[in-house]
Amino acid sequence: MAILPILKYPDPRLRQISKPVTAFDEELAALALDLRETMINAPGSGLAAPQVDQPLRIIVVDDTGEDEAYGEKVLTLINPKIVAAEGEQIYKEGCLSVVELQSDVRRSAEVTVEAQDVSGQKFVVTASGRKAVILQHEIDHLDGVLFLDRISRLKKEMYRKKLLKTQKMAKNT
Repeated sequence: MAILPILKYPDPRLRQISKPVTAFDEELAALALDLRETMINAPGSGLAAPQVDQPLRIIVVDDTGEDEAYGEKVLTLINPKIVAAEGEQIYKEGCLSVVELQSDVRRSAEVTVEAQDVSGQKFVVTASGRKAVILQHEIDHLDGVLFLDRISRLKKEMYRKKLLKTQKMAKNT
């Protein structure tokens, strides 16, 4: 297992559309473990393979309950696809690839996701609340969509200016 470097916005690789996984082998299992370790180390609630420069349709999501330790249960979804969504909720999101920004995002309140596990077996997850938000957020990454694309233009522009200022200051030191 390895902790992988997480790409940061505005890296253009975050905008790539990921390819479906077709080989369910040891290499895939190792990547899934690396994603899990990287997410836990960050720490984050979820991580998509494109965030670590692997343009494959793989996400990991922290699935621990209230009485469990963080990272105790991590759900790995290969080729996840939202097949049903209903309701609406607004949730404050952040992202391991979009540093120092949290913003309210409008998402579906409940989603049903079809996916495969690391051995290729199909399964279905139905989630609501925070878990539904995380699934939608991570699946967006697979399509090159960042949560920045779902916030107001004003907030996005303010973040862009802050990022440019921070980069400029870093170059001058």
